Amino acid sequence: MGLSIGIVGLPNVGKSTLFKTITKKQVDCANYPFCTIDQNKGVVEVPDQRVEKLAELCGSKKKVYAVIEFVDIAGLVKGASKGQGLGNRFLANIRETDAICYVLRAFKKEDIINVQKEVNPLQEKDVLDIELILKDLETVEKRINGLEKEIRAKEKEAIKEMAVLQKAKEFLSQQKILSEQEFADSEKEILKNYQLLTLKPRIYILNGKEEEIGKDIIEAFDKNNWDYLIIDILTESEEGDALSRLISKCYESLGLISFFTTGEDETRAWALKKNSKAPQAGGAIHSDFEKKFIKADVINWQVLVNEGGFSRARAKGLIRLEGKEYIVQEGDVIEIKHG
Repeated sequence: MGLSIGIVGLPNVGKSTLFKTITKKQVDCANYPFCTIDQNKGVVEVPDQRVEKLAELCGSKKKVYAVIEFVDIAGLVKGASKGQGLGNRFLANIRETDAICYVLRAFKKEDIINVQKEVNPLQEKDVLDIELILKDLETVEKRINGLEKEIRAKEKEAIKEMAVLQKAKEFLSQQKILSEQEFADSEKEILKNYQLLTLKPRIYILNGKEEEIGKDIIEAFDKNNWDYLIIDILTESEEGDALSRLISKCYESLGLISFFTTGEDETRAWALKKNSKAPQAGGAIHSDFEKKFIKADVINWQVLVNEGGFSRARAKGLIRLEGKEYIVQEGDVIEIKHG
């Protein structure tokens, strides 16, 4: 499962420094707007002590962690959706990601060029929101125009799609983020085809020290249930911290859980959407395992570790045999039985 997080923000807010810190991949972080011309990509392991403990338990030769790809793009500015700055090209790059991480300037360092008149994370968020909204509006309107012929022919699927697109257009025209609006699951399925930017899960990083961020800013984020972290990116980068909080938060925001396979050869963490069934877990390992799924042996990782291994757990009847309808739980250790 390819998981990808797009890092966005205005120029010089700390995006590339964050990217370098997380991925340990050296990118140009010079102090001038649009320093990032080509998108940078880096794959990061999701920290997980459970992999360590299971590998130790089973004497695994290899440990494999779940991963997330981070994509750092050029700084967006007002008018990006119309091509200002390096806008259009990079908005297209975000379209390919699963979630978006906004980096918002909260630090007061005056020697770092600020393209805004003041340090105000909420204003920066508004600029980014509007550019993503305008890009989505362009996408939706283009599709609405493309459906006209099918609507005239009274094609049922086209009529259904048009209704959903018109609903999305109405929200976007009111400058509303689509992920914060109510859509039925069937409507979300239709909208998913267009990789709309404002439908993606988002995380906000307030880049600065806690004492630099006003109470009004924190209150606004709390009141609106915006998923945020306060991180002083420069300090984190100098101290070499892996920013595991952010990596874990991104993983969580994508609605994922981890399950494990373990044995002498390797212990591996697998990413899976919440509420997925056992055959889908098999499919994460190998497509044949989903197609030819029969049953699965399942045990919670902590129970397995507490019992000291599979033999004792099996002797106590703690390993369950689950069928196709079993919903995989966070921390399950699974062995797929397939035809």
